[in-house]
Amino acid sequence: MKKYVLTVISLICCCSFLLAQEYATQFPPLNPESCTSIMVGKKASTDGSVMTSHTCDGNYRTWMEVVPAAQYEKDTTVAIYSGRMHTTTPDDRTGMTLKGSIPEARSTYQFLNTSYPCLNEKQLGIGETTISGRKELVNEKGMFMIEELAKIALQRCTTAREAIRLMGDLVKKYGYGDWGECLTIADPNEVWHFEVFGEGPDQIGGVWAAVRIPDDHVGVSANVPRISTLDLKDTDHYMASENVFEVAKKLGFWDGKKPFRFWEAYAGGNYFGEKKSFSLREYYILNALAPSLHLSYDAEELPISVKPDSAVSVQKMMALLRETYAGSEFDVTKNLKVTAKNKVTGLTDTIISPAANPWMTSDMITMLNGIKPNTVQKNRLVAVPQCSYSTVIQLRSWLPDAVGGVAWISFDNPGQSPRIPVFSGTTSLPACFAVCGQAAHREDAIVWKYRTANKLATVRWGATKETVLSAVAHFEEKGLSEMPFVENRYQTLSQTKGEEAARAYLTQYTADFAGATILRWEEMADAFWKKFARGF
Repeated sequence: MKKYVLTVISLICCCSFLLAQEYATQFPPLNPESCTSIMVGKKASTDGSVMTSHTCDGNYRTWMEVVPAAQYEKDTTVAIYSGRMHTTTPDDRTGMTLKGSIPEARSTYQFLNTSYPCLNEKQLGIGETTISGRKELVNEKGMFMIEELAKIALQRCTTAREAIRLMGDLVKKYGYGDWGECLTIADPNEVWHFEVFGEGPDQIGGVWAAVRIPDDHVGVSANVPRISTLDLKDTDHYMASENVFEVAKKLGFWDGKKPFRFWEAYAGGNYFGEKKSFSLREYYILNALAPSLHLSYDAEELPISVKPDSAVSVQKMMALLRETYAGSEFDVTKNLKVTAKNKVTGLTDTIISPAANPWMTSDMITMLNGIKPNTVQKNRLVAVPQCSYSTVIQLRSWLPDAVGGVAWISFDNPGQSPRIPVFSGTTSLPACFAVCGQAAHREDAIVWKYRTANKLATVRWGATKETVLSAVAHFEEKGLSEMPFVENRYQTLSQTKGEEAARAYLTQYTADFAGATILRWEEMADAFWKKFARGF
């Protein structure tokens, strides 16, 4: 019987990469299976950089490109679309809907066009999480989806404050047509937490608020509205639409008497229906960074940001986005234990089964709980297999913009994949970056350069984990240790051969780095096929 059960378990693990495609279909509103973003102020980081981040969790496009700066004639317009996040290549228009047009700027900045656009040549960086909010706020007649707002902001703005004001003006004039969204907007000096909703079915507009994360704090957004009280007299730390209180009263979400809390008015609670401004990810990450605060999961509110017990490095940010709660009370594998004989000592230990992994499918969890109830408690992890790509964006005021801004990008599950540095000055990406791999298995799509090894590794995670994480650590150390040389080389080339040559160097560095990671993950995939060739 035990052999039969293990065989079934192994076969289900083997098919997990197919089930992941079904699992990663577009999620309905009020679902926690979307994105996570962590923010770090410049005095909270180890090197003085400002950071934001994003795990793009879901069936979103994995293709990305660098859109160059441009000049436009007077009276030029720019088309605004919905549906761009589910296209296959930069030229694909399948499923896109023209929402309208707005006047184009006379000049625009270069930016990194990810599914949710994330970084421009002026070191303006943006992370994102869907926060849904009340369904009564949605007005699909509004022109702007959140990704189009972010794109326009990156093309036209140089600071977080400027981006927030521009997006607020666009929403007011043309309307917001998306569900509730959070953007975590950073520049080399500060980072802001921005939340926006529609204004309801009777008004094409929008309502929004933004809170500056203090320079010595860290913040987190993970699909739950987090903004609480607003002190709009403190213009250095708070911003909001002029209708922020009026809309809540008009729609009956606030009586105008009790203290106003933005999250309570516009969402009412988290995605579990709890009257809370957070869920597990926010709680876990804030606790990990500031354990001395002894934050309680039973609280109604957690602070939107905290002062970390120790400064946060870019390595720590990367580690947090790999988080699966291993060893904690939230570890989904904690009850999946077997006895095993230690080959060195000869002693028998109880260990987590090599067949267990943190990313088991719903079918696997159902089967295990069917054998013994409550064996696996499914918790929403930070690192998930339905991730399209993720970013850790580092912004550094003491360096030239082109090399000071860097998006550390990974594809597929951030708990298993390496990070590739793409600089503000990187002018193009390798061809495989321009192909989405979500609709089919495509060898020419970069996501599959990592996904094959990653999925195979989960067949027996206990036997492959060290190999995968060692490779992740190798490229993390390589990228960070080489950064001073890259920065110096860029500045030398800029001074001796000009900006074009310096940016060409950054572009080639990104391509070479990506190529090295691809080669390693292809080698691992081959090794895993060999390892499991005679059965899983």
